[in-house]
Amino acid sequence: MNTLGVALVGHAFMGAVHSQAWRTVGRVFDLPARPERVVLCGRRKDAAASAAARLGWRECSDDWKSVLMRDDVHIVDICTPGDSHAEIAVGALEAGKHVLCEKPLANSVAEAEAMAEAADRARRNGILAMVGFNYRRVPALALARSLVQQGRLGEIRQVRAHYLQDWLVDPQAPLSWRLRAERAGSGALGDLGAHIVDLAQHLVGDEIVAVSGSVETFVGERPLPDEPARRGRVTVDDAALFTARFREGALGTFEATRYATGNKNGLRIEVNGSRGSLAFDFESMNELAFYDGTDPADVAGYRRILATEPQHPYLEAWYPPGHVLGYEHTFVHELRDFITAVADRSTPSPDFAAGLHVQRVLDAVQRSAAQHSRWTPVLQGER
Repeated sequence: MNTLGVALVGHAFMGAVHSQAWRTVGRVFDLPARPERVVLCGRRKDAAASAAARLGWRECSDDWKSVLMRDDVHIVDICTPGDSHAEIAVGALEAGKHVLCEKPLANSVAEAEAMAEAADRARRNGILAMVGFNYRRVPALALARSLVQQGRLGEIRQVRAHYLQDWLVDPQAPLSWRLRAERAGSGALGDLGAHIVDLAQHLVGDEIVAVSGSVETFVGERPLPDEPARRGRVTVDDAALFTARFREGALGTFEATRYATGNKNGLRIEVNGSRGSLAFDFESMNELAFYDGTDPADVAGYRRILATEPQHPYLEAWYPPGHVLGYEHTFVHELRDFITAVADRSTPSPDFAAGLHVQRVLDAVQRSAAQHSRWTPVLQGER
């Protein structure tokens, strides 16, 4: 079996999640190549060394550029804030490394375009790139996509999705990097909205082409993390709402917020078609609600599907039916798919072109909000 050496850049929350997935994927799935956790990169050598020991990486480094020159590194996994995605990803692709990059792809359309162009050039040489939209890999949602593809919902007419959190409800919560536009690009819109935009487009197999949006920042200043007595300005949105039109005519409604008191990680999506509907709630992530509109009226109703059978996507490698999976398993599935694509030299999904389109949708929402929610077309480009 071939070995794929992995370099992880970033070791905070998402780096820890990815580390767990790299440690697990080869123990669960029969892979065409074996991943090896070679080196973990961070800004400070001492912090990187501590994280590498804790998370199970062989080496550590505070210089990601030097890591790109190593012959024993074949994959670069980017788990840094969005302001560094473009530089690292483009550098890695030009160095001949496969790239997995966390979402959103970048902080701007221009950066995302540069990344997609670099990925297209690299693809011609067999080097692949994928965006880490992990919710696609929830088995219940993979099943939902299959039902749509089979035509079980008929013509798709409406999509409604929201992603609700409440970790910023306290106005004294510190000014983290996620609240600074120069680091994060946008707030709830990019952090949470990117997920539901990708998921909606993925489920229905169609692209958003126009939006009407509003964004709001509820608390304009917050305590600085290292100097609580001083306050700094919040430069991103706290909440975003928008309606959308899909290319084939469906309508969508989207909401992303960090101010929905009582909601911890409330990702929910519903799709309505001419023959049926489906609904999903991440807080019950092993379940899918499905309504078959062709059932006789006297027995019609939403059915609860417990997506834990070995016939369901990804479940052939896990536990007996009814033994539910969790958040971390979506990343294991993500790596299974990425490693398989790298070994097969097949286009991974979602690729950087798909990530670029999500970035264009987010940009259109911001442009619409700046024009009093005017209907705004999503920028189009080569796909």
